[in-house]
Amino acid sequence: MPTEVLYGPRLGRQGTLRLGCSAMLFDKTHEKVLLTQRADNGRWCLPGGVMESGESAAEACKREVLEETGLKVRATRLVGVYSNPDQLVIYPDGNKAFFVSLSFEVELISGELGLSDETTAVGYYSVQKMESMPMHGEHKNRVEDALLGGDPFIK
Repeated sequence: MPTEVLYGPRLGRQGTLRLGCSAMLFDKTHEKVLLTQRADNGRWCLPGGVMESGESAAEACKREVLEETGLKVRATRLVGVYSNPDQLVIYPDGNKAFFVSLSFEVELISGELGLSDETTAVGYYSVQKMESMPMHGEHKNRVEDALLGGDPFIK
């Protein structure tokens, strides 16, 4: 069973609270953003994942991008804090999670883009292209928020 994302009124109450992060690495034109295709459900998403105890949010973001793409990055801007009380993530082992996610814009430091055991494809895509892609959760909306700039969003 792949990881499922379910939606319903206050469905998030059924999950364990988890703190996550996601990274937005834009191309040089700032028109396309790096996305990964998840191995567990085939959906496209921003690189990211769960924070580990004892690491900062920026460190978690950096680690997750490296693990999933082979790229070393540095967080440059908090785009927003996202939580959806109507969303529940159910993992193949039956664990249920309610996420609060910190989304960062990042800059490339070094590395070569590649795949991991968590990803089946990677690439840079425009918001327009995302309209026709099976996207994970609200990741397209986070990219749109980043493109607006300004103060961090709280959703």
